[in-house]
This record gives sequence, structure tokens and C-alpha cells, in this order.
Amino acid sequence: MSPTGTNDSGTNPPGPSPRTNAISRRHVLQLFGIAGVGVAGIGSLEACSPSSPNSNSGDSSKNATKEFHGAYPYQLPPKGHFNLAAGVTDGIQQQSPYLDLVYPSGGLYYWADKKWEWMMAESGTLDEAAKTYTMKLRSGLTWSDGKPVTAKDVVSTFNLHWLMRQQSWTFLSDVNAKDDTTVTFTIGTPSTVLERYILRAPIMPDSVYGEWATKAETMRKAKTSLDSAEGKQLNGDFQKFRPENPVVSGPFNFDAKNMTNSQMTLVKNDKGLFADKIGFSKVLLYNGETSDITPVVLNKDVDYATHGFAVATEKTLQSSGFRILRPPVYSGPALVFNYTAHPELSDPKVRQAIAYVLDRNENGTVALGDSGKPCKFMAGFSDISVPDWISDADQKKLNAYEKDLAKATSLLQSAGWKQSGGKWMLPNGKPAAYDIKFPTEFADWNPAATNAADQLNKFGFNITKRGITFTQLNPDVLAGKFDFAIQTWGASNHPHPYFAFVQNLYTFNYVTAANSGGKGMNFPLKQTTSAGPIDLQAVVDKSAQGLNIDEQKKNVTAAAMAFNELLPIIPLWERYGNNPALEGTRVAKFPADDDPILKNAPYADNFVIMYMYQGKVAPV
Repeated sequence: MSPTGTNDSGTNPPGPSPRTNAISRRHVLQLFGIAGVGVAGIGSLEACSPSSPNSNSGDSSKNATKEFHGAYPYQLPPKGHFNLAAGVTDGIQQQSPYLDLVYPSGGLYYWADKKWEWMMAESGTLDEAAKTYTMKLRSGLTWSDGKPVTAKDVVSTFNLHWLMRQQSWTFLSDVNAKDDTTVTFTIGTPSTVLERYILRAPIMPDSVYGEWATKAETMRKAKTSLDSAEGKQLNGDFQKFRPENPVVSGPFNFDAKNMTNSQMTLVKNDKGLFADKIGFSKVLLYNGETSDITPVVLNKDVDYATHGFAVATEKTLQSSGFRILRPPVYSGPALVFNYTAHPELSDPKVRQAIAYVLDRNENGTVALGDSGKPCKFMAGFSDISVPDWISDADQKKLNAYEKDLAKATSLLQSAGWKQSGGKWMLPNGKPAAYDIKFPTEFADWNPAATNAADQLNKFGFNITKRGITFTQLNPDVLAGKFDFAIQTWGASNHPHPYFAFVQNLYTFNYVTAANSGGKGMNFPLKQTTSAGPIDLQAVVDKSAQGLNIDEQKKNVTAAAMAFNELLPIIPLWERYGNNPALEGTRVAKFPADDDPILKNAPYADNFVIMYMYQGKVAPV
């Protein structure tokens, strides 16, 4: 899988990743507005040549430079660029955990402890009666150009969120600077997830983006629709905006002039947030997906990587001295369908049949070994979180879709499909022939797609495998240029199920694909289940609305029940990280296996980044 995970990242709808730029699964949400998830087009990435690292991993003299070596894919300019506003695609390291070192947000979250570590902000306060959320910035923060960080930067950031259709504006009605360090967010629809949208938004400099933010604010306050000609024009023009010299507030900045196709460097910004607490003077990031990064990691030129490594690679890494960290990713790969091109797939019986054909335990083991775990509940969000949101009685109603070829046969026949010579024929008499697109470079999604296709072909489908470069997958899906595809289900950006449903139902659907002029899978969100008609968008949005968790649980349960029956996408398995961590070469140590911070999803509130800020991940 991609380093990112989506992510996927969004990480990256909130994201619609995530975060997830070439878009990765991990951070799909981030891109779209949450860390989580914003998705958009990507262009082809030249093959990365992993080697010729210019840093010698074993030379103790290099320790004097106190480097941290990571890895995350990016694209060189002109395809890659430094317009890093949420929702704009192809931003360099935009969906990456390392963006938090360059453009920090208000806070970072401890998933196990359910509390915030304050970063750019020093506090956040909800006033239920006034329907406001007030964020107070730390005083004395500066941009790398010497200008102070102020509330105006935050206001501009969120006006750009509105322009780019980020999910924060599902809940917000206005944002204003009360004074230089105080931002007041006016809440249109109260929600327990709004705080995360606010505190995990990378703060962008008004000095760079202010002209666009002002135009967006004017349009927003005039109630001009983003679907109007004027709205589409501003949205499209902003996505073409290309700042040249990043102005940042974090402890590191891009060394923009010395990027190569194999590696890039983040250099220390002494003016940045908590720069004095971070022991590293440089962060070197190798470019590429798993196939590119694997030899660099094996050579011990990388200290930590979030890619999904092949089972054999993982064993080699362990035997050569790496620790393998296995944080839950709260997401995984899913089969996604094109309902415009193939209306026969609109019958849920067909999708249920496909789910019954697949041995998902086999699929996860083939793809990722111990880190590919089949979904027990098929609820649309992580099995880890299901007991927190769905009652025991309702959990028992969820269909696990364990492999059952007889049920699959019966369902297809009831949908009007027929078998001829061992091959399935559609109700119109045509063969059940489809391409499946998947990212060639993802060491887990590639075998997952291949195995799923093999299982379906054995059952009588005619599936052609179409491996494409990972940077082209998201644009193709958003534009509807696919039959079946592998994409992210679930969300790595926040444990609330809302984010997972946004990823499942919005990110690669018409809801978000409109940003790039497409319809994506084009699955209608008004459906009928055995329980009656349901407006999935209304139910999903309500699942995050209000401050009453019991009410939210009712909507989460309704969404999960509908997802489980309709299977608009089919989750294959849930991914756990198999992150190599090298101790004693450049980095003294990583979090212990029993540290609760390892419950953090690596593509959302990354535990290495959080501990780097605190001096706990430090040089040898």
C-alpha cells in the first residue's frame, strides 16, 4: 500500500484522505478537508530511482547533522507544487504526515486518551449557547518570512476550505478574527467532529493566499453558489495557483531548489513552532511507492516508513534489526464500482453476491500477512470502533458475508443473471466482463486486486487486471474511467465513524468528484433498504451532528446497517501498519509497542511526528 495508507492517507468530504498529492489512500481525507480526506486528480510520476542516497546511513560522522530519514511519495514540479491548501491536488507532501512539520495545525490528537496536544493553538472552547467555537493561537508565532502568525491566517485558511468544498463547512456558518490571536467559528450545525476539522487544519499564510481567500469570503457572504459559473471559475482558477517560495510556520521548510526525483529535504526553520524542542536539523524524505522505497529501507537509509511492505520484505527487515510497528490504520482496500458505466451493478443483490464469492481472509493474508485482517462486521468503519457505536443486539444483525458460493449463485440468478458454459451472463445477455484498476506500486493493493480478480474469474466472471501507476488511479476513478477499482474504505483521520462514511460514500462519488468535473462511482445516496427508504447523505451528516453521542449512535447504526446491506463498495480487509523503525543509527528510539500512542493512525496524528515535537523521538 501506499505509505500513505488512506490513505490513506487523507486524509484528506473531509476529507474527502487522508489527506488523500499524488493521492494516496491514506490521506484521502486530508485533501478533502479533514486530515482527512480530500481527493483529486494526479498525474503520472516518473519512476523513482531509489538509490544514490546522498546520505550515508552507517557513517557516524553523519550523525553530527542530526538527520531523520523518512519516505513519502511526491511529484516534482511542474506536476507537484506548493499550493498546499486543502482540496487542491498534487501538492508536495500535502497528504503526508510530514506536512505537520511544515504547516502545523492547531493541535494533534491522542486517540487512546481522547485528548488534544496543543500546537499552534493554546486552547479551544465550545460555547453551546452561543453556537461558537473559539480558537486561541499561541502568542509570538512567526512565519518563516518574519511576519507574525495571526488570526487572519486562520480566517483565510477556512475561507479557502469553503472555496474547495471542504466538509468543515457542513457545520460552519462563518469564521472571524476577534483579535490578532483569537478566531471565532460560528456554528451552523453543531457537531462533535467540528473541533477536529478546526484543530487539524494546517494553517496557511494570508500573505500568500489572502487574495484568493478574500475573493472566496466575498462570494461566500454574498451566498454565491460554488456551482454557479462564478463559483466554478474561482474554484478552478485557485486550483491553478502556484506559489513559488513556501512561507511556513513549522520547525522545517522545504528545500525547494534541491529536490530530485529520488529525494527531498526539509531544512530547519529556527523561527518555527517548537523548533527548539526538536533535536533533528534536517528531515530527508525518499520519494516513491513501496517498490521504490523497499531497497532504500533494506539498506538502512530510512529510519521509519509508513508504506505497506510485502510479507517477505517485512521478515527480512526484522532479521536485519528493524522493529515493525503495527498501529491500526482504521481503513483498508475496497472494491469500488462504476454505476454509470455498468447499471447492472446497481442491484444490491449483485454486490452482495460478489461479497459472498470473495474469501477476504485469503485476500488479506496474500496481500499483507499478519497486517491484513478481514472485516468482521462489514459496517463501513473499523471493527475496532464498532463496539463503541453499535449495540450488541445490532452488531448481531450485521452480515459478515463469509464466503458462500451457493448464496452468490442464488443472488445473481435472482438478479436476472444466467450462467452459460461456466461463465456469468448479464440480464441483457452480455458477458460479465470488467476491468479492475489498481495501483501497480502498492505492495498490498496490487496482490489484493489480483487475488480478488482470480477468485471472481474462478467463479465465472471475466475480470481483466489493469495495473496503472498509483498517481493515475484517483483521477481515473474521479472521472469515471474505470469498471472496478481498488480504493480506500474507512478513514485514518479520526475514530468517529462519520469520517469513514465520508470516505466510503463521498470521496470517490459525485459529492466530491464535482471538484474535478466528474461523478466518480456515481452511487446514488438516496436508496431503499429492507428497512425502507434512506437518504445516506442525510444520515451520514447527522451521524456527526449535535453534541449528543447517543443520538449520533442512532445515525451511525442506521448508516452501518444500510452500508452492510447495500455494499456500495466492498471492503476487502482492514489494514494494520507494518512500519519498519530503525533504532540506533540516526534515531535513538521509537515509541514502545505498548505505548498507547501507537493506537494513533499513522496517517492522521502520526506518533513519530508527535514525539519528535516533544523531543521523545530524538537523534542518537
